[in-house]
Amino acid sequence: MASTGTVLAIFAHPDDLEFRAAGTMLRLREKGFALHMLNLSSGNCGSVSMNASDTARVRAGEAQASAQVLGAAWHPSIAHDLEILYDTTLLRQVAATVREVNPTIVLTHALQDYMEDHMITARLSVTATFAKGIPNFGTEPPHDAVPGDVTLYHAMPHGLTDPLRNPVKPDLIVDTASVHAQKRQALAEHRSQKEWLDQSQGMDSYLAAMDDESRRIARLTANRFAHGEGWCRHLHLGMSARDTDPLAEVLGDACVHL
Repeated sequence: MASTGTVLAIFAHPDDLEFRAAGTMLRLREKGFALHMLNLSSGNCGSVSMNASDTARVRAGEAQASAQVLGAAWHPSIAHDLEILYDTTLLRQVAATVREVNPTIVLTHALQDYMEDHMITARLSVTATFAKGIPNFGTEPPHDAVPGDVTLYHAMPHGLTDPLRNPVKPDLIVDTASVHAQKRQALAEHRSQKEWLDQSQGMDSYLAAMDDESRRIARLTANRFAHGEGWCRHLHLGMSARDTDPLAEVLGDACVHL
């Protein structure tokens, strides 16, 4: 049965969202949810062949093409690579998008991951979501506070470990096998990233890396799923009156709690 709701995915760089969250978003869209995506950074440092401004322009176009594949509304970036800082300026901007979208579910990075841009994006997302209904916190551009419960989930960190190599396991895994091809298509729109990742991080293929990690997550379900995305639910205090778990409630058998 279709549900009504809105998902806002807040991730650091163009292609982070597709790697970590696109499958879950597509499963929710099947249930009638509206999808919104915000990459905080323009991705301007993600090239070895283009200058920063050209890289940002190309990556914005790729992100918008990905949004079309996902059927998601795209929100422009508000920062640059390595400049995602936990400060009031960025917080007010993220909070403005949260209020504008008024989501029922927020998806974002893990609080512990291999790079600061990811972790600070997660922290900004938590505080901006917390501030959604606080009238005395101003946003930029201005948006009135909006009431209503919202549940925030953190994606798995890259490599399923924290920065000190400690394993991280999800609380919940979403079956993304049925939408994996579309998720892959969305990630493939980020064509500029193949050269960058090959040279900077030694990834032979960013698509193959995504395939491998989604299979690795799925194996945690005792191979019940072929592909999966893992999530950890943030404490509901200050965000929801009830301790809700909408991913599990809406997706049902397409989810497994560990």
